[in-house]
Amino acid sequence: MPDAVLLLAHGTPDSADEIPEYLSHVTGGREVPESVVEEVRHRFTLIGGSPLTPLTLQQGWLLERELRLPVYVGMRNWKPYIADVVRRMRSDGITRAVVICLAPQNSRTSVGLYRRAVFAAAEGEIEVLFLDDWADHPLLADAFAERLRALRGPFAQDAGSPPPVLFTAHSVPCRTVLSAPQLDHHAAPAPPDPYPVEAKLTARLIAERVGLVPEEWFFAFQSQGMSGGPWLGPTVEDTLTALHQEGVRHLVIQPVGFLCDHVEILYDIDIGFREYAAKLGIEMRRPASLNDSRLLTLALSDLARHSLT
Repeated sequence: MPDAVLLLAHGTPDSADEIPEYLSHVTGGREVPESVVEEVRHRFTLIGGSPLTPLTLQQGWLLERELRLPVYVGMRNWKPYIADVVRRMRSDGITRAVVICLAPQNSRTSVGLYRRAVFAAAEGEIEVLFLDDWADHPLLADAFAERLRALRGPFAQDAGSPPPVLFTAHSVPCRTVLSAPQLDHHAAPAPPDPYPVEAKLTARLIAERVGLVPEEWFFAFQSQGMSGGPWLGPTVEDTLTALHQEGVRHLVIQPVGFLCDHVEILYDIDIGFREYAAKLGIEMRRPASLNDSRLLTLALSDLARHSLT
């Protein structure tokens, strides 16, 4: 069939030995300090490796079954690389493809890298329908809300009252969300990057579905990089400290930018943040990731169908 869907994700190495090469892809070839390599290797090993690739392939298979159209999966920083997958699509006779980045909130810098990789590999032979963002898709919010309700209800019974919720999204370097340099002084100023606003928009939509009032939910950016320079905040650690000072002793943490389990969930949240919270006297629990969520499949299906009509 000439139509297809291409799902894009960050990618993850298959073994700890591949981490130096993987980090080289992430940084665009810039040298990574050995201390950073060792820390990433430690985290990767501690959780038994990242399941991001097999889970993303499963999401693609579920979507293919729902759409009855070919669904391909490409990774930006590891195998299967985007360029290789797009070449295979061309070989398979695909002439039009909906391309969905599995990062619902759009950062012009990071999502822009995915976009450039796809268009470069397509070489005009495939009509690319690239979806920049879908942070406000109702089925995405429904999917997260379903997971959140399933955890928060029993947690409230154990805690004696409904625990507040801390929503998180992956941080990015501050320089990537600043307005673009104004080269033409007669042109309108470039708008700021939408990522921080869209991340909080997704959180608000989930909160509304779960019935949270403004005083019951908070937002922080997680997994700031180990490289230099300022990153988007507030950090989860600073937020946990502030909540502790406000008397919070039970807390749900709900990432809203990740669609399946990987290191930033299984290590950063389940180990790092949980231990940090415990030292403050806060019991922290996390809802299950979307992974094979039926509602997520329906959200992706809806995006694809609307793009192809």
